[in-house]
Amino acid sequence: MGRRAFTLLELVMVIVVLGILTALALPRMERDVRQEAGDNILSAIRYAKHMALIDNVTDPRQSNWQRAFWRFGVRTCLASEGDVFYYVASDENRGGNIDNNEAAIDPLNGKIMMGAPGTSCASGSNNSASPNIFISHKYGIKDTNMFLNCGGGGTDAARYVGFDHMGRPHVGFSGSTSPDYSTIMTSDCNLTFKFKDTSIPDLVIRIEKETGHAYIVGEPDA
Repeated sequence: MGRRAFTLLELVMVIVVLGILTALALPRMERDVRQEAGDNILSAIRYAKHMALIDNVTDPRQSNWQRAFWRFGVRTCLASEGDVFYYVASDENRGGNIDNNEAAIDPLNGKIMMGAPGTSCASGSNNSASPNIFISHKYGIKDTNMFLNCGGGGTDAARYVGFDHMGRPHVGFSGSTSPDYSTIMTSDCNLTFKFKDTSIPDLVIRIEKETGHAYIVGEPDA
């Protein structure tokens, strides 16, 4: 019995099909990195809001109680590296710093959602923190003006957004000394995350004023 073999034409067709599939897959891989980063960050923002809704820090007896708002923020690891991580925490004792015991616990792994500023996170871990927070290591996000367009006095230097017990977003409250909700956001906040790989489009997450609803711009149902 004679053996069947591929003809040259069949081999060429297989190579062409593989080439087409590869061309389709490569852009998809880039979109997946951006989408994965967006899903991770968006989940953290919503988690901060969730913590605010279940942990009412309102205390009119304390003039600086607003400092304890649950927040989502971004900090730099080691300045020479330029890498960043996000955190979810509440300055519970209103002391001005976020301690490890004031950080939220990542429900995915039971580790704290707070890194150690000023130390390297190139390996994707420091301070026994959740690896999910190290967005430079995981997704190649670089340190850029991520919080520049937050309304109500937010600045890039502050780089955090908090929520009150009704889920309303606030900015610039870490130095608050008046229990008057004066730090509530007055316009929508666009958080722009840029990638070291410039072929990946910027990731923009919007937090709406008043409601605190957060979503990826271009994906309002995300």
